[in-house]
Amino acid sequence: MSHPHPELGAPPALKEGALRITPLGGLGEIGRNMTVFEYGDRILIVDCGVLFPEDEQPGVDLILPDFTYIRDRLDKVDGIVLTHGHEDHIGAVPYLLRENPDIPLIGSKLTLALIEAKLAEHRIRPYVLEVAEGDRERIGPFDCEFIAVNHSIPDALAVAVRTPAGMVVATGDFKMDQLPLDGRLTDLPTFAKLAEEGMDLLLVDSTNAEVPGFIPHERDISAALRNVFANAERRIIVASFASHVHRIQQVLDAAHEYKRKVAFVGRSMVRNMGIARDLGYLKVPGNLIVDVKQLDDLPDKEVVLICTGSQGEPMAALSRMANRDHQIRIVEGDTVVLASSLIPGNENAVYRVINGLTRWGAKVVHKGNAKVHVSGHASAGELLYFFNICKPRNLMPVHGEWRHLRAAADLGVLTGVPRNRVVIAEDGVCVDLEGGVARIVGKVQAGYVYVDGSSVGDITEASLKDRRILGEEGFISVFVVVDSTNGKIVGGPTIQARGSGIDDSAFVPVAAKLQEALDRSASDGVLEIRQVQQLVRRTIGKWVADNYRRRPMIVPVVVEV
Repeated sequence: MSHPHPELGAPPALKEGALRITPLGGLGEIGRNMTVFEYGDRILIVDCGVLFPEDEQPGVDLILPDFTYIRDRLDKVDGIVLTHGHEDHIGAVPYLLRENPDIPLIGSKLTLALIEAKLAEHRIRPYVLEVAEGDRERIGPFDCEFIAVNHSIPDALAVAVRTPAGMVVATGDFKMDQLPLDGRLTDLPTFAKLAEEGMDLLLVDSTNAEVPGFIPHERDISAALRNVFANAERRIIVASFASHVHRIQQVLDAAHEYKRKVAFVGRSMVRNMGIARDLGYLKVPGNLIVDVKQLDDLPDKEVVLICTGSQGEPMAALSRMANRDHQIRIVEGDTVVLASSLIPGNENAVYRVINGLTRWGAKVVHKGNAKVHVSGHASAGELLYFFNICKPRNLMPVHGEWRHLRAAADLGVLTGVPRNRVVIAEDGVCVDLEGGVARIVGKVQAGYVYVDGSSVGDITEASLKDRRILGEEGFISVFVVVDSTNGKIVGGPTIQARGSGIDDSAFVPVAAKLQEALDRSASDGVLEIRQVQQLVRRTIGKWVADNYRRRPMIVPVVVEV
């Protein structure tokens, strides 16, 4: 079983006739999915998504893949294949197309509609090629065949990429629901045909590889939703991903049955559901949808709100409702349904929202106390079945944290994939397919690129460390005026603390110590500003650590006169 090593260096030049696969995101994490295929001097990209920040990344809006590896070769990119319309697969496309808007986008009807709406906000109009299951398109030297897969959004596709080096199949996100709401099954017969042709490398969704058995059917949620509707006393507020058309369809059906009106809340929810409705993926009974402004005219027991925020995102509608920072006020007797799973890393944020909603009197229904969610990813039983159909010669688990990748790899070995043909990689690791064998050949830069407001890539790990210190320990500013000729203090020191839990008056003893230290330093001929600042920082820092066991950020300001 191959695996990356910290000593991996830059990859060698790609050999003639070989295919290189380099994931720039999506391995060791849930999100930021992006895989680069290289043959000759041409490039094909599969997916280009974002990762959402966690608590230790304060102030960050989104996390992008690092485009450094391909930035100076964007003119060699023949296209970006988008497997489906979730943010973790399409969210970074606008940022890549800012650098080269001429790269074609290839995807299904709904996927392209969702990304085009997003790109319109960035004033980018790309060339798009709409494909459907069964289609086969030549994209540069890459012969791409598209296969229907079932997921938690309509129109998801896997892609088989053929080159003279062999065939690579990327599943995208998928599961094997045998009773999907739209009747669109994962196309196992086509995967079997690809196996007969010879599947040289399989990149497989690993998110649920640790979950035993088979994922329940999406339609099984219907009974739980109807139970919520039957027992709700006042308003029902459903939080879901803004792209989960099948889930929202079931909410609409239940609302229609129980004679409630529905309003969509949140820009992305309104936009995406409008697109899904216009394209026929969302079936809306007449007069069911109302504008949120009309809700005040309706009795609470006739209202359903569908909003974003199921992952505890700070600026999403549900989080703002929980914080009393939204026009919709939670009141005693409201029912809130979190119709989604917990993405790893979001647990604390979600429970914070649940507690906030409960505080205001809402009854919160979630996966932990009702069957209001099923996953969109194949579990262990489905993966075993899938591997036995595909019979891959080489296997590379993708889309998952380390534990998921390892679990998928083990399942592959159980079904007969030789252990030395299973590649466990991480972001930035280059895998070459040559002579029917996939092997790791090197590693390229693939770190996090942070989006903070309009800033892209300006925030560094050092910046985040400073933010964490400020958030957890506060800061202390020290203002000193010194004589530029002799280094003696002529003003201050003035010491102020913010967020450190230390009252300004407590600094009187250390101010005297600091003055003594600065006087001694001046007598020793230390006049350089940077050295004086370091002395201030050390003196204050040691005093705070000794007396308060805290390590705030200390900002010394030394002015020469």
